[in-house]
Amino acid sequence: MTNIRTLMLVAVSGGALMALGACNNNETTTPADSTAMAPAEGAAMAPMAADPMVGGAAMSPNETIVANASKASNLSTLVAAVQAASLVETLQGPGPFTVFAPDNAAFDKIPEATRTALMQPAMKADLTKILTYHVVAGRLTAADIASQAQANGGTATLETVQGEELKVAAGPNDTWVITDAKGGKSTITQADVAQSNGVVHVVDAVLMP
Repeated sequence: MTNIRTLMLVAVSGGALMALGACNNNETTTPADSTAMAPAEGAAMAPMAADPMVGGAAMSPNETIVANASKASNLSTLVAAVQAASLVETLQGPGPFTVFAPDNAAFDKIPEATRTALMQPAMKADLTKILTYHVVAGRLTAADIASQAQANGGTATLETVQGEELKVAAGPNDTWVITDAKGGKSTITQADVAQSNGVVHVVDAVLMP
């Protein structure tokens, strides 16, 4: 199919939110809200914020990934995709889940017709498969990812719930960049948004397995 990659990209929208029940219990402490991940070489993390703001709304560490995302105006496309894939109940589960959540601007890079097509019931299986590529089992904070990168030559390799890997390495201007299986890149724009059942890192592009 000519537009299959684009279609799959859309699916990833909900991906961020889709931890699915295959995740294990890998609890670590979660710093709160930092707008970007500090470089691996020992930079200090931002102090804990009780209720970091995402999309103009306060994110409560006592609420689930789905509940918090539903309040964030810049994650509305993501929430719609999770609903279309019937994954709301899963993402309200205990987890913990680490979610790389594409914001609305990330989805705006994809043609509207393609996004709409992926939201149809007939595409649910494909949507589910791709969404899990944005989810890692356990609670991985920015500090955890940076530590893994530092211990592995500058790149952290994360196995997703979907089964394939994401590579995370330091980027320009103290950012962290995720590289997907197809070579696509996405920057973490807001890290360590604590949830009762995990942690969310907002990203600026959809990732593809």
